[in-house]
Amino acid sequence: MNRIPGRHFVRNLIEQRSLVAQLVRRDFRQRYVGSAAGWIWGVVHPLVLLLSWTFIFQVCLKVKLPEGALTQNYVMYLFCGMLPWLLFQETVLRSAPSMVEQANLITRTVFPAEVLPVSIFLSSLIHHLIALALVVVASLVVLGSVSPMILLLPLYMVFVGLLAVGVGWFVASLHVYLRDTAQILAVVMTLWFWFTPIMILEQQIPQRFRWLVQLNPMSWLVRAYRERLLSTHWPAAQELAVLAAYSVVVFVAGGLFFRHLKRGFADVL
Repeated sequence: MNRIPGRHFVRNLIEQRSLVAQLVRRDFRQRYVGSAAGWIWGVVHPLVLLLSWTFIFQVCLKVKLPEGALTQNYVMYLFCGMLPWLLFQETVLRSAPSMVEQANLITRTVFPAEVLPVSIFLSSLIHHLIALALVVVASLVVLGSVSPMILLLPLYMVFVGLLAVGVGWFVASLHVYLRDTAQILAVVMTLWFWFTPIMILEQQIPQRFRWLVQLNPMSWLVRAYRERLLSTHWPAAQELAVLAAYSVVVFVAGGLFFRHLKRGFADVL
């Protein structure tokens, strides 16, 4: 049993719960250090985003969704789809330089470097929950109700977390050896965003590119978030199976990749 690949790695993560909690608190405080408004900026940012999208897409462009869509309110449709993407994107982009930024801890102490992307995800999750609360309020105001399926969203947050941390381990460990990783990642994330049906409908994507959407785990998560927030549909078994498979495989693969490259961190940093 002790030879199971990655078992010690995962057990180490579980044992470092108190350290992760300290890192999350520190990260959240550092974001607003010296700020008079503090964590309130976590409410202002998504609120401004929502208001700006309302002005652009409904007032200026007058975008309308086709008949049969989950809602005819394009801003709600857009914002619900952006929620999982923003959480995933923030975790991955901030994870990339995390090993270099914490080089003093990694090289001078016995520090479990693998917890850094985990703490970044949990810190980002706080802002995600704030944005989700705004969506709930907007649903009450605009749509007049909130779907009870919202209670299933914590499961999808776990899927986002496993995917984001898994990818975060990949890019964080690569960035230690190849400092262009963060720049390459910014380009990749831009392309990934546009191959995820957030601002456009899946039906608007040309048929020859639809296979990319089906292979994209974030497409499944965006669709799932919208259905849980804007409808009363129960999740399909295929959806849960695909998301579970993607998230677990990426999480385990990222962990093993990180564990392998971690051996040389102290020498390179």
